[in-house]
Amino acid sequence: MSVIKVLKSLAVVAAVAVPASAQAQSVEEFYAGKTVSLYIGYSVGGGYDTYARVIASHLGKHIPGNPTIVPTNMPGAGSLRLANWLYEAAPKDGTAIGTVARAAPFEPLLENEAASFNAAEFNYIGNANTEYSLCAANADAGIANIDDLRSKELLVGGTGAASDPNKQANIANAALGTNMTIIDGYPGGNDITLAMERGEVMGRCGWSWSTIKATKWDMIEQGQVNLLLQFANTPHPDLADVPLVAELADTDEQRAMLNFIVAPQEMGRPYIAPPGVPQDRVDALRQAFMDTMADPEFLAAATEAGLEITPSSGETLQEIVASVFATDPAIIAKVIEATN
Repeated sequence: MSVIKVLKSLAVVAAVAVPASAQAQSVEEFYAGKTVSLYIGYSVGGGYDTYARVIASHLGKHIPGNPTIVPTNMPGAGSLRLANWLYEAAPKDGTAIGTVARAAPFEPLLENEAASFNAAEFNYIGNANTEYSLCAANADAGIANIDDLRSKELLVGGTGAASDPNKQANIANAALGTNMTIIDGYPGGNDITLAMERGEVMGRCGWSWSTIKATKWDMIEQGQVNLLLQFANTPHPDLADVPLVAELADTDEQRAMLNFIVAPQEMGRPYIAPPGVPQDRVDALRQAFMDTMADPEFLAAATEAGLEITPSSGETLQEIVASVFATDPAIIAKVIEATN
Protein backbone atom coordinates (compact mmCIF):
# COMPACT_ATOMS: atom_id res chain seq x y z
CA MET A 1 0.00 0.00 0.00
CA SER A 2 1.37 3.44 -0.91
CA VAL A 3 2.20 6.04 1.70
CA ILE A 4 -0.60 8.25 0.41
CA LYS A 5 -3.15 5.44 0.81
CA VAL A 6 -1.91 4.72 4.34
CA LEU A 7 -2.26 8.38 5.34
CA LYS A 8 -5.78 8.53 3.89
CA SER A 9 -6.74 5.40 5.80
CA LEU A 10 -5.40 6.83 9.06
CA ALA A 11 -7.34 10.04 8.48
CA VAL A 12 -10.58 8.10 8.01
CA VAL A 13 -9.96 6.10 11.18
CA ALA A 14 -9.20 9.30 13.15
CA ALA A 15 -12.38 10.98 11.91
CA VAL A 16 -14.47 7.98 12.97
CA ALA A 17 -12.72 7.80 16.34
CA VAL A 18 -13.48 11.44 17.28
CA PRO A 19 -16.81 11.49 19.14
CA ALA A 20 -19.53 13.82 17.90
CA SER A 21 -19.39 15.80 21.15
CA ALA A 22 -15.79 16.78 20.45
CA GLN A 23 -16.58 18.16 17.03
CA ALA A 24 -17.39 21.83 16.53
CA GLN A 25 -20.81 22.74 17.88
CA SER A 26 -22.59 25.98 17.14
CA VAL A 27 -24.07 28.12 19.89
CA GLU A 28 -27.55 27.29 18.65
CA GLU A 29 -26.84 23.57 18.70
CA PHE A 30 -25.43 23.79 22.21
CA TYR A 31 -28.36 25.69 23.71
CA ALA A 32 -31.16 23.84 21.91
CA GLY A 33 -33.14 21.94 24.52
CA LYS A 34 -30.97 23.20 27.38
CA THR A 35 -31.92 24.90 30.64
CA VAL A 36 -29.95 27.96 31.72
CA SER A 37 -30.00 28.70 35.45
CA LEU A 38 -30.13 32.40 36.31
CA TYR A 39 -28.98 32.65 39.92
CA ILE A 40 -29.98 35.63 42.07
CA GLY A 41 -27.67 36.63 44.90
CA TYR A 42 -30.49 37.90 47.09
CA SER A 43 -33.75 36.72 48.59
CA VAL A 44 -37.14 36.72 46.92
CA GLY A 45 -39.03 39.99 46.56
CA GLY A 46 -36.29 42.60 46.38
CA GLY A 47 -35.05 44.61 43.42
CA TYR A 48 -32.45 42.10 42.22
CA ASP A 49 -35.05 39.34 42.33
CA THR A 50 -37.74 41.39 40.58
CA TYR A 51 -35.48 42.45 37.72
CA ALA A 52 -34.03 38.95 37.27
CA ARG A 53 -37.40 37.24 37.08
CA VAL A 54 -38.75 39.65 34.46
CA ILE A 55 -35.54 39.29 32.43
CA ALA A 56 -35.60 35.50 32.78
CA SER A 57 -39.06 35.30 31.26
CA HIS A 58 -37.83 36.95 28.02
CA LEU A 59 -34.10 36.26 27.69
CA GLY A 60 -34.35 32.71 26.37
CA LYS A 61 -36.05 33.64 23.13
CA HIS A 62 -33.07 35.83 22.19
CA ILE A 63 -30.40 33.20 22.85
CA PRO A 64 -29.71 30.96 19.82
CA GLY A 65 -31.38 27.62 20.44
CA ASN A 66 -33.95 29.25 22.77
CA PRO A 67 -33.05 27.57 26.06
CA THR A 68 -35.37 27.69 29.06
CA ILE A 69 -34.24 30.24 31.67
CA VAL A 70 -34.91 29.25 35.28
CA PRO A 71 -34.38 31.87 38.03
CA THR A 72 -33.01 30.50 41.31
CA ASN A 73 -32.24 32.42 44.50
CA MET A 74 -28.87 31.91 46.22
CA PRO A 75 -28.70 34.63 48.89
CA GLY A 76 -25.87 35.10 51.34
CA ALA A 77 -23.09 37.52 52.35
CA GLY A 78 -24.40 40.39 50.24
CA SER A 79 -24.33 38.12 47.14
CA LEU A 80 -20.69 37.03 47.69
CA ARG A 81 -21.88 33.48 48.26
CA LEU A 82 -23.16 33.45 44.68
CA ALA A 83 -20.13 35.28 43.26
CA ASN A 84 -17.78 32.75 44.84
CA TRP A 85 -19.86 29.83 43.59
CA LEU A 86 -19.98 31.19 40.05
CA TYR A 87 -16.21 31.61 40.10
CA GLU A 88 -15.29 28.32 41.74
CA ALA A 89 -17.97 25.72 41.16
CA ALA A 90 -20.59 26.72 38.56
CA PRO A 91 -20.68 25.01 35.16
CA LYS A 92 -18.40 26.90 32.78
CA ASP A 93 -20.34 26.02 29.66
CA GLY A 94 -22.81 28.92 29.54
CA THR A 95 -25.67 27.20 31.37
CA ALA A 96 -25.16 29.17 34.60
CA ILE A 97 -25.26 32.93 34.94
CA GLY A 98 -26.02 35.14 37.91
CA THR A 99 -26.81 38.61 39.17
CA VAL A 100 -24.73 39.91 42.07
CA ALA A 101 -24.35 43.15 43.98
CA ARG A 102 -22.97 45.95 41.84
CA ALA A 103 -20.18 46.38 44.38
CA ALA A 104 -19.39 42.67 44.72
CA PRO A 105 -16.70 42.61 41.98
CA PHE A 106 -14.69 45.18 43.96
CA GLU A 107 -14.58 43.27 47.25
CA PRO A 108 -11.16 41.73 46.47
CA LEU A 109 -9.82 45.30 46.29
CA LEU A 110 -11.10 45.84 49.81
CA GLU A 111 -9.26 42.75 51.05
CA ASN A 112 -12.50 41.01 51.91
CA GLU A 113 -11.48 37.44 52.74
CA ALA A 114 -15.01 36.28 51.91
CA ALA A 115 -14.46 37.26 48.25
CA SER A 116 -12.49 34.36 46.79
CA PHE A 117 -12.58 35.37 43.13
CA ASN A 118 -10.74 37.43 40.53
CA ALA A 119 -13.34 39.89 39.30
CA ALA A 120 -11.52 40.52 36.03
CA GLU A 121 -12.00 36.88 35.04
CA PHE A 122 -15.79 36.96 35.14
CA ASN A 123 -17.61 37.33 31.84
CA TYR A 124 -19.88 40.35 32.24
CA ILE A 125 -23.15 39.96 30.33
CA GLY A 126 -24.89 43.30 30.94
CA ASN A 127 -27.22 45.13 33.27
CA ALA A 128 -30.71 46.50 32.85
CA ASN A 129 -30.40 49.83 34.63
CA THR A 130 -28.01 52.41 36.00
CA GLU A 131 -28.71 52.66 39.70
CA TYR A 132 -29.45 55.57 41.98
CA SER A 133 -28.96 54.40 45.55
CA LEU A 134 -30.42 56.15 48.55
CA CYS A 135 -30.09 56.32 52.30
CA ALA A 136 -33.51 56.71 53.86
CA ALA A 137 -35.10 56.88 57.29
CA ASN A 138 -38.54 56.11 58.60
CA ALA A 139 -40.40 59.40 58.96
CA ASP A 140 -41.04 58.70 62.64
CA ALA A 141 -37.28 58.45 63.30
CA GLY A 142 -37.15 62.25 63.34
CA ILE A 143 -34.33 62.39 60.79
CA ALA A 144 -35.18 64.49 57.74
CA ASN A 145 -31.84 65.76 56.43
CA ILE A 146 -28.05 65.48 56.62
CA ASP A 147 -27.85 67.66 59.75
CA ASP A 148 -30.25 65.36 61.59
CA LEU A 149 -28.32 62.34 60.31
CA ARG A 150 -25.12 63.76 61.79
CA SER A 151 -26.60 64.65 65.15
CA LYS A 152 -28.88 61.67 65.82
CA GLU A 153 -28.21 57.92 65.71
CA LEU A 154 -30.06 55.99 63.00
CA LEU A 155 -30.30 52.21 63.19
CA VAL A 156 -30.04 50.88 59.62
CA GLY A 157 -30.30 47.34 58.28
CA GLY A 158 -27.40 45.54 56.62
CA THR A 159 -27.00 42.50 54.37
CA GLY A 160 -23.27 41.83 54.74
CA ALA A 161 -20.03 43.78 54.58
CA ALA A 162 -19.85 43.55 50.78
CA SER A 163 -23.32 44.94 50.17
CA ASP A 164 -24.38 48.47 49.29
CA PRO A 165 -26.51 48.95 52.43
CA ASN A 166 -23.47 48.34 54.63
CA LYS A 167 -20.79 50.05 52.57
CA GLN A 168 -22.80 53.18 51.85
CA ALA A 169 -23.65 53.62 55.53
CA ASN A 170 -20.04 53.07 56.60
CA ILE A 171 -18.58 55.41 53.99
CA ALA A 172 -21.15 58.10 54.76
CA ASN A 173 -20.21 57.83 58.43
CA ALA A 174 -16.49 58.13 57.63
CA ALA A 175 -16.64 60.79 54.91
CA LEU A 176 -19.64 62.86 55.94
CA GLY A 177 -19.79 62.40 59.71
CA THR A 178 -23.20 60.73 59.71
CA ASN A 179 -24.29 58.63 62.68
CA MET A 180 -25.66 55.37 61.31
CA THR A 181 -25.37 52.10 63.24
CA ILE A 182 -25.73 48.95 61.15
CA ILE A 183 -27.88 46.05 62.33
CA ASP A 184 -26.51 43.29 60.11
CA GLY A 185 -27.64 39.85 58.99
CA TYR A 186 -30.65 40.46 56.75
CA PRO A 187 -30.73 38.16 53.67
CA GLY A 188 -31.63 40.95 51.24
CA GLY A 189 -32.81 44.50 50.83
CA ASN A 190 -36.45 43.47 50.87
CA ASP A 191 -35.93 41.99 54.33
CA ILE A 192 -34.48 45.31 55.54
CA THR A 193 -37.50 47.18 54.22
CA LEU A 194 -39.83 44.78 56.03
CA ALA A 195 -37.76 45.34 59.18
CA MET A 196 -38.25 49.10 58.73
CA GLU A 197 -42.00 48.56 58.48
CA ARG A 198 -41.91 46.47 61.68
CA GLY A 199 -39.75 49.04 63.50
CA GLU A 200 -36.80 46.64 63.99
CA VAL A 201 -34.59 49.19 62.23
CA MET A 202 -35.37 52.77 61.33
CA GLY A 203 -33.63 53.14 57.97
CA ARG A 204 -31.35 51.76 55.31
CA CYS A 205 -28.81 52.70 52.68
CA GLY A 206 -28.25 51.02 49.33
CA TRP A 207 -31.95 51.36 48.55
CA SER A 208 -32.33 51.65 44.79
CA TRP A 209 -34.80 54.21 43.52
CA SER A 210 -35.91 51.72 40.88
CA THR A 211 -36.69 49.21 43.64
CA ILE A 212 -38.65 51.74 45.65
CA LYS A 213 -40.77 52.63 42.62
CA ALA A 214 -41.32 48.97 41.73
CA THR A 215 -42.02 47.49 45.16
CA LYS A 216 -42.51 50.17 47.85
CA TRP A 217 -43.97 53.22 46.14
CA ASP A 218 -46.74 53.28 48.74
CA MET A 219 -44.18 54.19 51.41
CA ILE A 220 -43.26 57.29 49.39
CA GLU A 221 -46.85 58.25 48.61
CA GLN A 222 -47.86 57.91 52.25
CA GLY A 223 -44.86 59.87 53.53
CA GLN A 224 -43.56 56.95 55.57
CA VAL A 225 -39.88 57.53 54.72
CA ASN A 226 -37.53 60.48 54.29
CA LEU A 227 -34.95 60.25 51.49
CA LEU A 228 -31.67 61.59 52.86
CA LEU A 229 -28.69 60.89 50.59
CA GLN A 230 -28.23 60.01 46.93
CA PHE A 231 -25.28 57.87 45.79
CA ALA A 232 -24.94 58.77 42.12
CA ASN A 233 -22.80 60.87 39.78
CA THR A 234 -25.76 63.00 38.73
CA PRO A 235 -29.18 63.31 40.38
CA HIS A 236 -32.06 61.25 39.15
CA PRO A 237 -34.74 63.47 37.56
CA ASP A 238 -37.18 62.33 40.26
CA LEU A 239 -34.75 63.14 43.07
CA ALA A 240 -33.61 66.70 42.48
CA ASP A 241 -34.20 67.58 46.15
CA VAL A 242 -32.12 64.69 47.52
CA PRO A 243 -28.46 65.77 47.88
CA LEU A 244 -25.67 63.90 46.09
CA VAL A 245 -23.15 62.61 48.60
CA ALA A 246 -20.22 64.21 46.74
CA GLU A 247 -21.83 67.63 47.16
CA LEU A 248 -21.75 67.20 50.93
CA ALA A 249 -18.03 66.36 51.13
CA ASP A 250 -15.55 68.98 52.34
CA THR A 251 -12.25 67.56 51.08
CA ASP A 252 -10.86 65.87 47.98
CA GLU A 253 -10.11 62.77 50.04
CA GLN A 254 -13.71 62.52 51.19
CA ARG A 255 -14.93 62.97 47.62
CA ALA A 256 -12.54 60.26 46.38
CA MET A 257 -13.78 57.82 49.03
CA LEU A 258 -17.38 58.52 48.09
CA ASN A 259 -16.55 58.19 44.40
CA PHE A 260 -15.21 54.68 45.01
CA ILE A 261 -18.73 53.75 46.14
CA VAL A 262 -20.56 55.87 43.55
CA ALA A 263 -18.57 54.74 40.48
CA PRO A 264 -20.02 51.21 40.40
CA GLN A 265 -23.60 52.53 40.29
CA GLU A 266 -23.56 52.20 36.49
CA MET A 267 -23.03 48.49 37.12
CA GLY A 268 -26.67 48.50 38.17
CA ARG A 269 -27.48 44.88 38.89
CA PRO A 270 -24.77 43.13 36.85
CA TYR A 271 -25.31 39.79 35.17
CA ILE A 272 -22.18 37.67 34.99
CA ALA A 273 -21.06 34.29 33.72
CA PRO A 274 -18.23 32.23 35.19
CA PRO A 275 -14.69 32.35 33.85
CA GLY A 276 -13.92 29.87 31.12
CA VAL A 277 -17.22 30.01 29.22
CA PRO A 278 -16.45 29.68 25.49
CA GLN A 279 -16.22 33.13 23.91
CA ASP A 280 -18.87 32.46 21.27
CA ARG A 281 -21.38 31.66 24.01
CA VAL A 282 -20.37 34.76 26.00
CA ASP A 283 -20.88 36.85 22.86
CA ALA A 284 -24.27 35.22 22.29
CA LEU A 285 -25.37 35.85 25.89
CA ARG A 286 -24.28 39.49 25.68
CA GLN A 287 -26.12 40.02 22.42
CA ALA A 288 -29.20 38.23 23.74
CA PHE A 289 -29.21 40.41 26.84
CA MET A 290 -29.12 43.65 24.85
CA ASP A 291 -31.73 42.29 22.42
CA THR A 292 -33.94 41.56 25.43
CA MET A 293 -33.51 45.14 26.63
CA ALA A 294 -34.99 46.32 23.30
CA ASP A 295 -37.74 43.69 23.13
CA PRO A 296 -41.17 45.42 23.17
CA GLU A 297 -42.72 42.55 25.14
CA PHE A 298 -39.98 42.75 27.76
CA LEU A 299 -40.27 46.54 27.97
CA ALA A 300 -44.02 46.26 28.45
CA ALA A 301 -43.52 43.72 31.24
CA ALA A 302 -40.86 45.93 32.84
CA THR A 303 -43.17 48.94 32.71
CA GLU A 304 -45.98 46.93 34.29
CA ALA A 305 -43.59 45.86 37.08
CA GLY A 306 -42.42 49.46 37.56
CA LEU A 307 -38.86 48.72 36.47
CA GLU A 308 -36.57 51.36 34.96
CA ILE A 309 -34.65 50.12 31.92
CA THR A 310 -31.41 51.99 31.14
CA PRO A 311 -29.13 49.13 30.05
CA SER A 312 -25.37 48.81 29.80
CA SER A 313 -23.55 46.18 27.76
CA GLY A 314 -21.25 43.50 29.06
CA GLU A 315 -18.32 45.24 27.42
CA THR A 316 -19.15 48.46 29.29
CA LEU A 317 -19.29 46.63 32.61
CA GLN A 318 -15.90 45.07 31.90
CA GLU A 319 -14.48 48.58 31.37
CA ILE A 320 -16.01 49.87 34.62
CA VAL A 321 -14.43 47.04 36.57
CA ALA A 322 -11.04 47.87 35.07
CA SER A 323 -11.42 51.59 35.90
CA VAL A 324 -12.33 50.97 39.55
CA PHE A 325 -9.40 48.60 39.95
CA ALA A 326 -7.19 51.53 38.89
CA THR A 327 -8.21 53.58 41.98
CA ASP A 328 -5.37 55.12 44.00
CA PRO A 329 -4.32 52.52 46.63
CA ALA A 330 -4.24 55.25 49.30
CA ILE A 331 -7.96 55.90 48.75
CA ILE A 332 -8.69 52.18 48.81
CA ALA A 333 -6.89 51.96 52.15
CA LYS A 334 -9.18 54.68 53.53
CA VAL A 335 -12.24 52.83 52.25
CA ILE A 336 -11.00 49.60 53.84
CA GLU A 337 -10.52 51.38 57.14
CA ALA A 338 -14.04 52.80 56.99
CA THR A 339 -15.79 49.57 56.02
CA ASN A 340 -14.04 47.14 58.39
